[in-house]
Parts: sequence; C-alpha cells; structure tokens
Amino acid sequence: MDRFVVISGCSGGGKSTLLSELNRRGYAVVEEPGRRIVLEELKRNGSALPWLDMNAFLHRAMELALADQVMASALEGWVFFDRGLIDAAAGLQQLTGEALSASLRHTHRYHKRVFLAPPWPEIYQTDSERRHNQDFAIAEYKRLLEIYPSLGYEVVILPKVSLKERADFVLKTLGEAS
Repeated sequence: MDRFVVISGCSGGGKSTLLSELNRRGYAVVEEPGRRIVLEELKRNGSALPWLDMNAFLHRAMELALADQVMASALEGWVFFDRGLIDAAAGLQQLTGEALSASLRHTHRYHKRVFLAPPWPEIYQTDSERRHNQDFAIAEYKRLLEIYPSLGYEVVILPKVSLKERADFVLKTLGEAS
C-alpha cells in the first residue's frame, strides 16, 4: 500500500522514538510485532521468544505483521510501521536458509521507500525485550540493507540528527515521493 511506510533498521537505532514522534504529530503508527510478541510471551510465560524459540517467534511476527496490514487498511492517511512483514521474513530466511517468498515482491507491499535506522552506538540499549547485543543488531541491519532492495524497495537511511529533524526528514521525503 502506498501509504504504509516501514521504519526499520538497526535495533536500538531510534525507530520507536521516531514513531512516537510521528504519532504525536497525528500520524497512525503500528507498533513493532516483535516487541508485542515478547511482552505477551513474558506475561504468559510462553516460549515464542527470540532467545528461546526464534523459529516460533518469527512465524508469529509474520502472522502479526499480516494482521497489522489488514487492520491498517481501515486507517486514513500515512500509516507508519515499526518494522513489518519483510523484517520477520528476513529473519526466518537467516534462521532456516530458505529464500524469501518471491510473492513478497508483489503482495503485502509497503510504500516504495523504506526508512532504515543505521547503527547508533551512542543510543543503543538492551532491555527486558531486547536482549541481543549490538553486533547482532548490526548484522540484522546489514541483512535488511540487502533484502529490501532485492524486493524492489528504495532504502532511505535515516540521518543521525535530533528527533524533530528525523521526523521532518521522513515527512519531507514522503512529500517528495507522493
């Protein structure tokens, strides 16, 4: 969908903070599937956690990302996604070695421009939902830098600037693209 915009990239790169700012400005935001799954699994003492059962976690993330797109179709205007289907599918490809479904090139599309948050060591933090180290996060970022263009997306790297400037950058870039 031309109005579904993915903000992805390196864990700890400021994505969630940027999305909070976009939401504060009145734009619809869809929270990261992975974070929601981790919170739910921790609450119910489940095992579909990246540090326990990555395969189950990624399959759940794909299901949730598909449901998010359906839910977001009822919303008006720009809808910003904190990660999405491609991120989960890329993780599954890394884990299993199975190639990404070619259908992702043509179905369940997002806006042609995907914003990637680069590694930003100065702001990186682990927490109860993000237990992996920054090396893992950087490897994931490098995979996404390859996978999004392979599916026909244009990657736009977010600048390491203030929150206001980052949000302005995203909106200006989309204004030029629409």
